[in-house]
Amino acid sequence: MLPEITSAPLTLALVAIGAYLLGSIPFGVVITRAMGLGDVRKIGSGNIGATNVLRTGNKGAAAATLLLDAGKGGVAVLIARAIAGADAAQLAALASFLGHLFPVWLGFKGGKGVATFLGTMLALAWPVGLACCATWAAAFALLRISSASALIATASAAAWLWWLGPQTMILLALVLAALVWFRHAANIRRLMAGTEPRVGKR
Repeated sequence: MLPEITSAPLTLALVAIGAYLLGSIPFGVVITRAMGLGDVRKIGSGNIGATNVLRTGNKGAAAATLLLDAGKGGVAVLIARAIAGADAAQLAALASFLGHLFPVWLGFKGGKGVATFLGTMLALAWPVGLACCATWAAAFALLRISSASALIATASAAAWLWWLGPQTMILLALVLAALVWFRHAANIRRLMAGTEPRVGKR
C-alpha cells in the first residue's frame, strides 16, 4: 500500500534533493574528526555509524553520532510533512536514508542506516518507531550483538506497521529494511558462521 500522491512533482523533487543532502551529512566522520579521534573510516569496521565510533573508546562521540544520524532522518521527514504532506514525508524518509547509505560527500560510501532508519520511523509514526527501538533493545539485551539487533528491529517494522498502522508505510519499511540487510551482508555471513563479535567482548 502506498500513500496518496497529492504533492506537485516539483515539490517532491525538491524534497528528495533536500532530504538526500541532509541524510548525506556524515556525522560519524565530522564528530570523530572534531574531537580529535581520527578518521572513523580507518578504525574497526570502517563504518561511519555509532557502533564503529564507539570503538574509538569515546562513548560521548558514539552517542552524538547515534542521535544526529537518527535526527537527520527525522528532521527530513518532519520538514517534508510540514511543507507538503504524507507522500512527501515518505519520500523524504527514503531520500535521507539513501543519503546516509550513499553520501555524495564521501564518494557514495556511507553507513549501514540503522540509526537513520529508526529516526525516520519515529518521525513518520512514533508508536512504530518506539516499537522498533524496543525491539532493538530487547534483541540486544538477549544477544549482545549490535548487527543482529539491528536486523531484527528493522525487519520488525513492517509487522509493527501492520498492527499499529499506518499500513500505507509498509512498502517503505520493507524497502528500507531490505537496504539495511543488504548493507549488513558481511555481518550476516559472520552471524551464520558464529563469528560476529558481541559488544563488550573481544
